[in-house]
Amino acid sequence: MMLGQAAKKALGLTSRQSTPWPVGIYRSYHENVIDHYDNPRNVGSFDKNDPTVGTGLVGAPACGDVMKLQIKVDEKTGQIVDARFKTFGCGSAIASSSVATEWVKGKAMEDVLTIKNTEIAKHLSLPPVKLHCSMLAEDAIKAAVKDYKEKRVKTNGAAAAGDTTQA
Repeated sequence: MMLGQAAKKALGLTSRQSTPWPVGIYRSYHENVIDHYDNPRNVGSFDKNDPTVGTGLVGAPACGDVMKLQIKVDEKTGQIVDARFKTFGCGSAIASSSVATEWVKGKAMEDVLTIKNTEIAKHLSLPPVKLHCSMLAEDAIKAAVKDYKEKRVKTNGAAAAGDTTQA
């Protein structure tokens, strides 16, 4: 135990910090990024075939980041009642996904479309080289809402096609 503490001290890490990055790299990330990376919120996924779930899958070929963000919507109110994500990418991409899922919960679908990547980037204090991560999060939110709406049209269209009653 003492050896581990000595190693953390030598690297400039406190006992709370679990990532063994060199001091210069670790300190270049804002505490909000580190918090969402070390303790990501809402990791996981829903059944993509669930009609109340919208799935957004986006990627950035230049850096290899891939983000899947899902929303679960209360069909009666249109409110997003839950959100999940799975992200393959850097710490900033994971943190952006985590923040996005927290911000969409409890909001109406139309309201989440106003969440901008610049707000996520500002909250996480992302450097310019990492702005694409917050852009992915914004795109994933929009893609999830679009997917949900498309499912609703298909479901309602199928219901309408099966409806033989006349007004």
